[in-house]
Order: sequence, then structure tokens, then C-alpha cells
Amino acid sequence: MSQIIIKDAVKKYGNTTVISGLNLNIRNGELFTLLGPSGCGKTTLLRMIAGFNSIEGGDFYFNDTRINDKDPSKRNIGMVFQNYAIFPHMTVRENVAFGLKNRKLDKATIQRETDRFLAMMQIDQYADRLPENLSGGQQQRVALARALVIRPDVLLMDEPLSNLDAKLRLEMRQAIRNIQKEVGITTVYVTHDQEEAMSISDTIAVMKSGTIQHLGTPRDIYQRPSNLFVATFIGRTNILPGVIKGGTLIFPSGYTVDFPAWTSIPDQKVQVSVRPEEFMIGPAGGPGIPGTVVDSIYLGLNTHYIVDVGLEHKVELIQESEIDNRVVPGSHISLTVKREKINLFKEQGDVNLLRGEPV
Repeated sequence: MSQIIIKDAVKKYGNTTVISGLNLNIRNGELFTLLGPSGCGKTTLLRMIAGFNSIEGGDFYFNDTRINDKDPSKRNIGMVFQNYAIFPHMTVRENVAFGLKNRKLDKATIQRETDRFLAMMQIDQYADRLPENLSGGQQQRVALARALVIRPDVLLMDEPLSNLDAKLRLEMRQAIRNIQKEVGITTVYVTHDQEEAMSISDTIAVMKSGTIQHLGTPRDIYQRPSNLFVATFIGRTNILPGVIKGGTLIFPSGYTVDFPAWTSIPDQKVQVSVRPEEFMIGPAGGPGIPGTVVDSIYLGLNTHYIVDVGLEHKVELIQESEIDNRVVPGSHISLTVKREKINLFKEQGDVNLLRGEPV
């Protein structure tokens, strides 16, 4: 295992700088995810760690060893790609054993380690099959076994599940999480899928335009996002205008919310992030934001509502489904918020005024 330390990383393509002065510390044995939209720099950074991309500035370390100038083959990394990249002319066993043979290990060791990882990935029954006779999920397990069997210091995974269907993605998420914990290897995982990142990660770095917007646990990022970009990228949320005055939050409708923790916030215009589950429905005319239900979508345990509250964008709510549902399209309702759950951002959206407050 290795701790990965990145100091002042710079990546340029010609005269264009895509990563500038990035710093990161990835702990030994953790599953660390680089998350962000296409073009944010997450795969570029992963390939810099791997040695597939040049480094125009800064220092990269595995523990105390600087790796900037090390050939990729000398970095002792395992790599799992989006397209599996397993050898089509080799059997499953031959694919998994490939790295061990390249390292000139003895036959007994190759046999033992190959058998161990075939069993760990639950693909031992397919050992003699060619990849063309495997499902996508089975092929990805082969790729993962091949990457891990060489006992790398670091495992790098670039969008490994994006080619799988929804059911297989869910299965492989759990498999990757379980195997990573069993092996205990430092893992850097790249994805644009927020739910995938939330479900498997110890730590997530949310990236935008080559910079880290928020570094934290899945819970921290979801409940107290550092800025409006993170709030809207991680999960669904509703953004409403408001004003903080004397510690009181005032919505355009006149609905007010008081919370002792807000008294230290200077008076200012704010943007309020309210996730769909943080709204509560009350009767029309009651305290809250008045609204009209536009649509409802029954999804078993929960029902999603779209509500017109007189703003530019309609808001979305999620409520636990009830047997006798009286909230139907056309219903007039009032909406209150769970004050301890919502987030308040400066009007520009760049700062969460509640960072550091408990949730």
C-alpha cells in the first residue's frame, strides 16, 4: 500500500493549462474517488499518477518516493479501464496470470496467486473460457483480478463500470467495495456518476475545471457542500432565493425560518439549497411557501412531487408514499423546510455560510 501525495500539480496541453497548482493527500488503504463532469480533469489527474500523462509542474509521491520521472511499469500500479482491456486471445486464467508471468515468478506462485484471485472475484468457474464467452460484469472482474494479482501499491480505476447495464453496475459497485476493503489497497477511482461515488468511497474530491471544489466524505459533501456547484452536482436539490436578516431567513413569499446557529451570519441575500426530502407538505393557507402541485410520480416507497411556488423554476419534493394520498395534481399546499438540513450560500454561490455547522 502507498500514501499518494500530490504537491502543486500542473498539467498543460500546449498553451492551455488544465490543472494548476493542485494539492492532494490520499491516505494508505483508502478508496478515493475523483468525481466531476466530463472535462473537469479527473482522468487527466489519474493518468498523471499512472505515468501515462506528462507532468508539467509539481511533485507526485508514493509514500516518500517521488514518481514524476518513473516509467509507468516501475510504479507498481494496477490499472482497470472502462473498456476492460483484457486480452481476447487468452483464457480467463491466462489473463489473470499475465502480470505474474511478466515478473518471472515461479510456476507454483503463479498458480497459487492466480487461483486465489479467481476465487476472490468469483470467476474461478470461468477460468478456461475466452473473454468473448463472458458477460460484461465477468470481464470486468477478470480485469480487476489481473490488476490486483500483482500486489500493486496503488490501484487506479478509470470509469470501470460505465459500460455495464444498471443492474450489473450495482452488483460491481458492491464487489469493488468489498474486494478493496479485503485487499486493503490504496485505490483511486474516477467516475462522473455521483451515486456510484457516494456508494463506494471513503473520500471524494469533487472537481470542476481542473480544481478541487470539495474534498470530504460522502456524507459531508451531500449534507454540507462547499459551494453551489457541489450542491447541484451531488444529488438533486432546489435552489431558492432568500435573505438573511438578523439571523432570520426570509423567502420571497414571506415565509420565515429562524435558527440559533444563523444569528452570526451577516445580513445579506442568499441562495438556499433545499433537497427534495428536506421539504415538508402542509395544508394550503398554513405557514410556509404557498404552492400548487403540478405533477406527482408514485415510486413505491416514495412519491415525487413537482410544485409551482411562483418562481422561475418549479421545485421537486420527495415524500414517503401514503395509502390514502390526497396530494394530487392541482392541490394547493404550503411548504416548510427542515431548517437544520438546508444550506445557505452567498448570493454568488461560491461559499456555504453553514460550513462547520453540525448536521
